[in-house]
Amino acid sequence: MPLKATARAHPIQGLVKYHGMRDTELRLPYHDSISVCTAPSNTTTTVEFLPDAGDDTYIIDGEGVDGRGAERIRHVLDHVRDLAGFDHAVRMESENSFPSNVGFGSSSSGFAALATAATEAAGLDLTRPEISTVARRGSSSAARAVTGAYSDLSAGLNDEDCRSHRLNTGEGEDGFDPEEDLRIVTALVPAYKETEEAHREAEASHMFDARLAHVQDQLVEMRDALRAGDFHRIFGTAEHDSLSLTATTMTGPAGWVYWKPETIAVFNAVRELRETGVPVYFSTDTGASVYVNTTAEYADVVEEKVAETGVETEVWEVGGPAEVLDGSESLF
Repeated sequence: MPLKATARAHPIQGLVKYHGMRDTELRLPYHDSISVCTAPSNTTTTVEFLPDAGDDTYIIDGEGVDGRGAERIRHVLDHVRDLAGFDHAVRMESENSFPSNVGFGSSSSGFAALATAATEAAGLDLTRPEISTVARRGSSSAARAVTGAYSDLSAGLNDEDCRSHRLNTGEGEDGFDPEEDLRIVTALVPAYKETEEAHREAEASHMFDARLAHVQDQLVEMRDALRAGDFHRIFGTAEHDSLSLTATTMTGPAGWVYWKPETIAVFNAVRELRETGVPVYFSTDTGASVYVNTTAEYADVVEEKVAETGVETEVWEVGGPAEVLDGSESLF
């Protein structure tokens, strides 16, 4: 058994998102959710099980992790230790290639890389959907980062049902290939956010039940649009879903408004471009930063327009599943 392994995973952009959990320990969402992984943004994580050590150590981007962050990491690792049948201490180090806690899905790639590295180090022979149930214990979005590209996390009350699987996509009538031709112009608005608090806020909103009913149509539309390779249906649905989810979160008890003026400026820039015939839509997860979805043909035009709002931009594309890396890429 190797006892040490390194893995890399890409974060997700939610396309049909979820908020609220029917089980906060197992992180079981109320409904299915669909996302796309974004590259080259990634998290690299090395895990080593130490039979003779006393305590776990967790390092992310050179800093020790404690509090709620450490609890979530330990919850994933304890499940791996249970599956492996041992109680070894763990040394974990992780590095992100992109900013954390700003709405770009760092918890998804972080827990996907953690689960993939930990199950490999523990000598567990698991499929990616099975690994997704391990990652889900840290972040439900991480389940979809394990399977990569366009993935669907099925809701359920156990690990047999609540796991992620890869979605098949087709080429559209206009030649658009969702896996090859998507370009994501990221608009960084560095405002710290707390996703767990957003789950609680949304669930307490008077709009939550309406959201649960409405999202079923969103899921049906998204799956069909992906199979058809229809850019406008895929990302028009994602844009609408972003507004729907945010409305639910912002009408919770705290009235939490997490968009910033720069966020709205990017939305307006996107709408101005669309009025001129450019294929482009905005999307947000929890936070003020924005994903601007377009095609490879228009990526430069879109990035230039978004950058005019004063935000920092990068152009990303579709990322694959979480992968175990060669030992030479270990972080320690």
